Amino acid sequence: MELRGALTQAAAVLEKAGIKGARLDAEVLLAHALGLTRAQLYARLDQRLSPQDRERYQALLARRARHEPVAYIVGHRAFYGLDFFVDRRVLIPRPETELLVERAISMARARSLRLIADVGTGCGAIAVTLAVHLPEATLYALDASPDALAVAEANCRRHGVEGRVRLLLGDLLSPLPQPVDLIVANLPYIPRGELRGLPRAIRDYEPLAALDGGEDGLEAIRRLLAQAGEHLRPRGAILLEIGADQGPAVVALARRHFPTARAEIAKDYAGLDRVVIVELPKPHPLTRARNDVILWMKG
Repeated sequence: MELRGALTQAAAVLEKAGIKGARLDAEVLLAHALGLTRAQLYARLDQRLSPQDRERYQALLARRARHEPVAYIVGHRAFYGLDFFVDRRVLIPRPETELLVERAISMARARSLRLIADVGTGCGAIAVTLAVHLPEATLYALDASPDALAVAEANCRRHGVEGRVRLLLGDLLSPLPQPVDLIVANLPYIPRGELRGLPRAIRDYEPLAALDGGEDGLEAIRRLLAQAGEHLRPRGAILLEIGADQGPAVVALARRHFPTARAEIAKDYAGLDRVVIVELPKPHPLTRARNDVILWMKG
């Protein structure tokens, strides 16, 4: 059978299994089975599929027909122009998280922020991407899962930033050895009662602990904001990815812990609330001078 015919049959199989984007997935999986790029695949559609390649392809299709995510089947996923190794130990990076990274890069450059903590790093996509685009920055990548940190370590090596990304095991900000300029976090924010309604590809394959945000979806975010004050340097900032209906509640939480900070919501390209931005004010010169005098007197 020619590759063209194999693709047509594969797309039909995946469509019958209820897979959205069946044709695209069929192409990605065939390219992976043959060790080709999709562009190379298109150039060889008239080529015949060997029995060995056909068997390999059918095994991949069977996995996808059971709704296993393509990223886990092929072992990688693109994010912010970079390619990341992923497996079932970590969540698959989502396009909507690119807004968080975009805002973090812009803020770090504008305000010369050099120490950055990525909380709940997972596969390390956020921390690694920031390290690649901010060559003068030092990153702390924190996660409570040793398995996730193992994947993040592989991605640090993959992109040559292992010297500037320090991996730390522990709960939220507790492992941080020093205050930082910027905290970025894509924490679990799906309400526990909604987990059962997630698509099969997520519910049956991705680590639910990395999605479970507690009863209202804000459990981890609430705890992070409570901890953040002692882990931020003067004029520090926090960027949090949120669910589309969580913006006002998270802004209210931020203002409770940081009453003098500026807190706002950034919308994604679909017009949905996606990131909460919290910026601490610059210390007033008189306040700084008074603190210096107090320290001098204590000394």
